[in-house]
Amino acid sequence: MLHLARLADLKTALARRLSRPSFFIYVTAGLMVLGLVLGQRLSQSAGMSHLAALASERLELYASNLEAELGRHASLPAMLAIDPLVQALLDNPADTGLRRRADQWLARVNVRAGTMQIFIASPDGQMLAASDDSPPPSRLPAAIAQDLRHFFASDTRTATMDYYLLQPLWRDEQLRGVIVVRVSLAPLEATWVDLGLRSQGEKLLVADEQDVIIMSSVPAWKYFVMGEADEDQRQVLRASGRYPPTSLQSMGIPAGLPAGGEGSLVRVPPTSAHETVSARVQGPQLLAQERLLVPLGLRLVALSDPTEVWRQARQAGWSGAAFGAALGLLALYLASRRRALHQLFQAKTELQQAHAQLERIVDHRTAELRSANAELKRQIAQRIQAEDELVQAGKLAVLGQMSAGISHEVNQPLTALRALARNSQRLLEVGRPQAVADNLKTMDEMVERMGLITRQLKSFARKAELVMAPISLRDAVRNAQLLLQHRLRELDVELRVEIPEGLRVSCDGNRLEQVLVNLMGNAIDAMAREPQRVLRVATTEQDQGRRVLVRVTDTGAGMSDAQMAHLFEPFFTTKPAGEGLGLGLVISSKIVHEFGGSLRAERLEQGMSFEFDLAVSSWTAPDPHEEEHV
Repeated sequence: MLHLARLADLKTALARRLSRPSFFIYVTAGLMVLGLVLGQRLSQSAGMSHLAALASERLELYASNLEAELGRHASLPAMLAIDPLVQALLDNPADTGLRRRADQWLARVNVRAGTMQIFIASPDGQMLAASDDSPPPSRLPAAIAQDLRHFFASDTRTATMDYYLLQPLWRDEQLRGVIVVRVSLAPLEATWVDLGLRSQGEKLLVADEQDVIIMSSVPAWKYFVMGEADEDQRQVLRASGRYPPTSLQSMGIPAGLPAGGEGSLVRVPPTSAHETVSARVQGPQLLAQERLLVPLGLRLVALSDPTEVWRQARQAGWSGAAFGAALGLLALYLASRRRALHQLFQAKTELQQAHAQLERIVDHRTAELRSANAELKRQIAQRIQAEDELVQAGKLAVLGQMSAGISHEVNQPLTALRALARNSQRLLEVGRPQAVADNLKTMDEMVERMGLITRQLKSFARKAELVMAPISLRDAVRNAQLLLQHRLRELDVELRVEIPEGLRVSCDGNRLEQVLVNLMGNAIDAMAREPQRVLRVATTEQDQGRRVLVRVTDTGAGMSDAQMAHLFEPFFTTKPAGEGLGLGLVISSKIVHEFGGSLRAERLEQGMSFEFDLAVSSWTAPDPHEEEHV
């Protein structure tokens, strides 16, 4: 009974564990890892075997090609040795005629045989006759002394490796000389280099008995030592004179590579000659296979790029991982579906409850949003009203500052009117009607002048809504000039208006005049203590005539950097206490912003410049000589 109870507990625990999604997640992860490892290893093993088999076949082909190329002229030295001219030259080596004939004969044979050079040398390596004047290799005396039949030597002029065939000439058991045939390996090496450029996946190396690379499909690897060469070994190789002294770096390919089969992975230096040898650790990893050419004393090594094999192995690994993930996800889906069906009814009930609760929350939030929206509208209306009142207050502040001057402008004509009226009474008494008529005309002009001032004051002080309409910019400047006329005349300010008559801008005329009065009034105040007082209002075309830049400049003292930083802040003013509220530029900037432009200030060498841009309603190009002076 105890055993059955334990078995039931185990079944319950297993069922509870199987119902958990985490269990299937772990199973899916395990299947993915297993599929990844197996797929990658199997694909890599098969790919490497196939790559090694192909490389082994090509290695045999290259070896046969190299042996055939080197053996093509193997019998040529022996055939030349039996020629009577050679024997005659060996008997009389000092005969210049014989040497000339031998040179010509060797040149013809060299051309027909397709070799690089043919020459006859003495036992000590001195050249007796040759097909051309190329010097013999430095290794020739040692090769004659060692009774070699062939050897490889580097051409010091072209840095290429040449193959030399030797045929000793004996008579009476005495060495009389040697015939040397020089075969260039450059055409065959060029073929390999071209093949390496067209096929980046395979590289070929040929090393001599000193393990130095004498031929390579990668020019940057030529004259490298196949293994790890220390400095002593390099010194010995350089002393032999067989190789260029600036090479002999380590290649890092060990000796004893497998001849066929799977090959060995080795890491080689970079293939570019411009890269340093110290970067060899970062070079590519290649599959190396070796073929020994024992009769020639050469070691032929083929390097194959396994990048494609690794790429396919990674793809196979990911495919295996995907297959394992599919199995795990299928099991997870079946378990989840069973669990989802069980939870569906409960979820439906909870959803209905949540829906009812959400409706209550939405109703509550809707009421809050409506209340917040109403409050926001009220605040916006209050702000608009406050801004309008601020603009109106700015107007009244400007009128208050100009009240003394305006009073003077009105009182002066009134005094003149009173004097002219009394004078007219006396003129009537004495019977001078023409003089009375002249006085009445003068009085009419003065009344018209006062009416113009009062009408402009009434228009300027009027509180009206913003109305955008085409406005003559020059007329707006004239209206502002009329309000500031007494100050211009009092301070003897020269006003220059450089605005074309036909320029009409899209804005509110009353508010534009307020901006101009503020800017021109500030300019007049800034020039109050200056010897030269010039106020200039000019325009510049912008945006291909669609906008115009209005500039108001003065010749005042200007402003400091600290003052410029606070220029457009409310209640900031550079005027003495009681002469300014510090709201003129703030209001002007707001009005210009309503027009779709911006108000900017710039410090000049003499004075200040305030500028703002307006949209053009119609444009007539200004006369460059047109300028109004007041």
